[in-house]
Amino acid sequence: MDYCAALANDGGGRIILGLTDKVPRRVVGTKAFDVPERTVAGLHERLQLKVTFDEVTHPGGRVLVFHIPSRPVGQPVHFKGRYLMRAGEELVPMSPDQLKAIFAEGQPDWLSQPALTDCDDDKVVQLLDTQSYFDLRRQPYPVNRAGVLERFESEKLIQRQGIGWTISNLGAMLFAKKLEDFGRLARKAPRVIVYEGKSKLKTKTDTVGAKGYAVGFQGLVEFINGLVPSNEIIEQALRREVKMFPEVAVRELVANALIHQDFTETGTSVMIELYEDRMEISNPGKAFISPDRFIDEYQSRNERLADLMRRLGICEEKGSGIDKVIEAVEDFQLPAPDFRVGERRTTAVLFSHLEIDEMDRNNRIRACYQHCCLRYVMNEQMTNQSLRERFKLPAKKAATVSQIISATVDAGKIKLADPTQKSSRYWKYVPFWA
Repeated sequence: MDYCAALANDGGGRIILGLTDKVPRRVVGTKAFDVPERTVAGLHERLQLKVTFDEVTHPGGRVLVFHIPSRPVGQPVHFKGRYLMRAGEELVPMSPDQLKAIFAEGQPDWLSQPALTDCDDDKVVQLLDTQSYFDLRRQPYPVNRAGVLERFESEKLIQRQGIGWTISNLGAMLFAKKLEDFGRLARKAPRVIVYEGKSKLKTKTDTVGAKGYAVGFQGLVEFINGLVPSNEIIEQALRREVKMFPEVAVRELVANALIHQDFTETGTSVMIELYEDRMEISNPGKAFISPDRFIDEYQSRNERLADLMRRLGICEEKGSGIDKVIEAVEDFQLPAPDFRVGERRTTAVLFSHLEIDEMDRNNRIRACYQHCCLRYVMNEQMTNQSLRERFKLPAKKAATVSQIISATVDAGKIKLADPTQKSSRYWKYVPFWA
């Protein structure tokens, strides 16, 4: 019952009985549910799901396949009051955010709601930076105002109401010249705070963004990077300044925070906080997927916002943003970023440089796991050598790297790609979910 409910909440799937759990999977047969018709009738009675089944006769034994449909729109499935979902091979309770999103399906989402009504043509152009839209799309500005308004209407940034226009929350959040012109939306502006030291005790600067996300994104990223301290390095007798954090990582994480935030949360916004030893980029709302799967999976909370920001060249909707972050962090030889999901916020943390001897056990395991994931999504597999290269360690440090890999295996984060391979010299690794 629990697995059927979880699969339905995840969009449907199959439960197959009569195969081994471990790869290579073998048909061993099953005697479970000897009257499948009675089973599916019980599932329908308790879960209100129309589950079907197939019985397959195989030389290795009887195989039973249950087909679980997706839940109805706006209705999460529960069993005995528990709303479950899958996380890897485990079943976990759905978060309040996920349940709220499901219950809201079929209703106008927050971005579709009006930010300002009864606007004439002049006021729309006065409040929204229409020029930026066409600049970002690399398209010529229309020869007349009607062409501008028509394009904005087609993107659902504005909507005709009688003889005037309604500016949607989507239009205001992306293209407002001043978010304060839209009252409550000013609270959704990103906030950049710089602290003195490693705690929040002393604040050096606290700056709140003024423009819509699309209009102000490049300026926001440049402003943040301008606050990031630089390190002086010497290469072949030449000195050069290098930022503490890679700019591409900052850009991707800020874009992710803006796009994946929960706009229904009140009194809170995207925050970029700089400390002496780290940068924390957080957004309102809990992530829909486990932080362990940020590298290989993608699910947008705000699909229309994500789609438009992708077409404007601000982000990539195909889910490669975190891959770029991990790759840039490895190039800079920084500790692995930490992704934290709290009760009401999701936070990504970038750390300043640490030598491997200075990293604690959790830092090392996180770096090993993320490196393994990055290799896997690149259709490669992690080895002792590839992890040594990630840490820029010589061959004589192979034993140290083996210890890190062993600790990561023990933590359940990675596993051998080929468990039958006996020689440790040829061991390769994949993420636990592969």
